[in-house]
Amino acid sequence: MGTKWKNSLTFFLIMMLLTYGISGLFSGAANGDRYLFKNYFQSNEFQERLNYFTNLLSLYELNGTTKEEAKEKISVSAEEIEEHRYRYGSLTDQITNIESQYEEEIFAAKENGNSEVEKVLTEEKNKKIADITMNFKDDEHVRKKLIAEKEKKIDQFFEENYKYPRSEYEANKNQFVYYLKSIDSEEVHTNLQMSEKDDPKEFINQKDMYYIENFSGSKGYIYSTDGFHYFGSSDITEDLTIGEETRFTGQIALSKNAPADSETMIEFRDFNKSQALYYGHSISGLAALFISVFLLRKRPLFEPILKSNWAQVYLRLPLDVKILFTAIALIGSIICMFGVIDYYPFRYGYEWLYAFIFLVIGTLFISALIVQAVLLIHCFKTEGHFKTEWKTTILYKLAKAVADAFLIQKVGIQLLILLGIVFCFGMGAAAVIVEAEFLLIYIPAFLVIGLPVVLFMFKRIGYFNKIVANSNDIMLGNLETDLPVKGKTALATLASNMNALKHGVKASHQKQVKSERLKTELITNVSHDLRTPLTSIISYTELLKNPNLSEDERDSYVQIVDRKSQRLKILIDDLFEASKMASGNIDLVKQKVDIAQLLQQALAEYNEAISQSSLQFRVTHSDEPVYAVVDGQKMWRVFENLIGNILKYSLENTRVYLSVKKNGDQVLISFKNVTKYELSENTDELFERFKRGDSSRHTEGSGLGLTIAKSIVELHGGRLEIEVDGDLFKVTILLDAN
Repeated sequence: MGTKWKNSLTFFLIMMLLTYGISGLFSGAANGDRYLFKNYFQSNEFQERLNYFTNLLSLYELNGTTKEEAKEKISVSAEEIEEHRYRYGSLTDQITNIESQYEEEIFAAKENGNSEVEKVLTEEKNKKIADITMNFKDDEHVRKKLIAEKEKKIDQFFEENYKYPRSEYEANKNQFVYYLKSIDSEEVHTNLQMSEKDDPKEFINQKDMYYIENFSGSKGYIYSTDGFHYFGSSDITEDLTIGEETRFTGQIALSKNAPADSETMIEFRDFNKSQALYYGHSISGLAALFISVFLLRKRPLFEPILKSNWAQVYLRLPLDVKILFTAIALIGSIICMFGVIDYYPFRYGYEWLYAFIFLVIGTLFISALIVQAVLLIHCFKTEGHFKTEWKTTILYKLAKAVADAFLIQKVGIQLLILLGIVFCFGMGAAAVIVEAEFLLIYIPAFLVIGLPVVLFMFKRIGYFNKIVANSNDIMLGNLETDLPVKGKTALATLASNMNALKHGVKASHQKQVKSERLKTELITNVSHDLRTPLTSIISYTELLKNPNLSEDERDSYVQIVDRKSQRLKILIDDLFEASKMASGNIDLVKQKVDIAQLLQQALAEYNEAISQSSLQFRVTHSDEPVYAVVDGQKMWRVFENLIGNILKYSLENTRVYLSVKKNGDQVLISFKNVTKYELSENTDELFERFKRGDSSRHTEGSGLGLTIAKSIVELHGGRLEIEVDGDLFKVTILLDAN
């Protein structure tokens, strides 16, 4: 524990040294323009004081214009008369305005029977109208009014702006000395104790003066009217400065004998003290910065930080929160650095205390800034870490939440409108608390807008709750009740989808039950169809082992074994072929084939079987070839399977109808026969593997004929459909014509 505290204290002291160094850099950068290689007399404060005294000197000594003289200089131009005359519009406009001002008051006095007030108001109104009318008739009338206005402003200037700075002028005369001479009249103004024969250079020199400002033609003159321009307002300056301006040359200087308690000398000493602090702070800060950086590089101070518990907690924060904390540390550091140097020249003890407090707080902020920077750099050293971190930020989650809210744009807009209405009513409630009169607007607005919005929200929430409850029912297996679908909202779409999902679950459940049943039947059928020939093979093989068999019996048994083996081979071949067809793992060699001719070839293969049967085949096709691009061998297998099924499952002494025709851009092939066995109305079962029309399974065959045929047709992009109407069995094949 002692080592841990020692390391922490060492780190804090180095950080304090670093903070002091940074504050020194801040001092150098922030105050360099003021203190670096400059003196007090180059500062803005001194130049403003000198300029202020120069204008005071112009006002009180170089000009000397009295109030009476200023009034005698007043003049009124024709433009001023016109401006005053039309200041408030035309004569008609001004008279109408005056009458409207007095109309209500005169009417009220008349209604109250107060004739005296009515008379006074009427006379006052008429007097103003007469005055306005005279403005438009007589220029002299306007001139007198303007002169009176200007005299009033001059009186105000000499009362307020002229008397107040007098004390300032007298105080500054004790600090500054001056010698000014008129260019035109050789008139001299000075506060030096000298005779006309003395040379002013003997009194105003670098030895006796801190600073000397020379006024000449090249550097500018002092004018007798400068004071009026500086202290007077623009609307009377023109009258005060009418006449010939007097230019003065000479010198104004700050004497080394100026009173020590004068504001200028206090500023002078403070500036020199601040400048010394500036150089000391900047140089020592630069040294402290180098030392602290050296110590940080030499001592492994950051390793314990990276391994600390709070560092692990910090690393788990979202990236934007970490960046926010880093920014706060940076801003706090900058504020504290300016706080350290904000108390120059440290004339009082509390200023030193405040500067030290800012230095300590700044150390904490800079420590936090550096530690966070180290942790962030450590995070981003891992490749791709930034992308992962970004997805954990609050901003990313907020943006994603907004995007998700507008995934269905209508819902997002409705949400935005509802939030806006709620916010407006919240602001309205605050306004009602401040001003009760707003109730007159708030209550009707709430009844017309707010209440319907509340009902709308509760209705939507109730609908949503029903959907949630229904989803729970689906989870529990209750698939009976459908949700009501109301309107075309997103919730209505969700309800419709839930209903569809429920029906899909029900259909899937039924399909699963059926699949289990078919799986059982499949195993039973496969076992039966494979076991029957296999049993015969085993039985006759055992008989063949008897040495006492005659040759005729042996030959007979061998033929039976051979026949059953071929039967078993056919079953197995059909099973593998059906599997390949279902998976699509078969290559087709397509070419242009006459479908009618291909059907005739398939019939020719069964010619003997057809002749021996009691069935009558009727084949219909057009005289012209009917072409389709197919694999002839595979399509011949389709016809072979279908014709074989007809021979096995057709009722004796019935007709079989086969037709090939072109129907638009398709080739339509149909097979129709009357079945020997009663068929199920569910024709889909006939496509199932090992399914036969002979449910007793006494006929030869694998039960895969229709399955293989359907797969071959679908591999060609066609369709094979079955229709059962009583005992009538019909197979239709649709292929793309060429």
